[in-house]
Amino acid sequence: MEEIINKVANSALEVFDLEDYYPKGIRTQIDISQWLLEGFLLKEKDFREHLKNHDWSQYQDQYVAVHCSTDAIIPAWALILVGVHLAPFAKKVVNGTIEDLDASLYEEILSKIDYSAYADKPVIVKGCSRKPVPMRAYILAANNLQQFARSIMYGEACSAVPLYKQSKK
Repeated sequence: MEEIINKVANSALEVFDLEDYYPKGIRTQIDISQWLLEGFLLKEKDFREHLKNHDWSQYQDQYVAVHCSTDAIIPAWALILVGVHLAPFAKKVVNGTIEDLDASLYEEILSKIDYSAYADKPVIVKGCSRKPVPMRAYILAANNLQQFARSIMYGEACSAVPLYKQSKK
């Protein structure tokens, strides 16, 4: 019998796995429609009273996304005020959904990586993940890698899709 050789393991291919950078921590979403009259009308006095009586400590060390699930027109100050209440407790507060929150976390993390380790190498951005990696993170990673990598692919080594190839110098 002929020996089976793992060509992927022996290749120069570098795997960039966004899951490796996934920040640990609880993610929470606050829907401010709960503090609006019938979920649509913001009455400032009532809104402020709801915020004053809310237990903000429950968000201690959490990542928090603040959004409104209804089509209510929310003045900017209202979202900022929720953020002000959360600031002493939450690790991070964003306006939007959990996906927006994860995208924001990845933007911070990916901006701090030294991509020069991938210089002139073929790189595959691992596609399958068990954690919720937002599409924005994949795009940002590819854009950052493009400045250094010889080529970029997406997916798994056995079925990668080419995304970028450095032009001949």
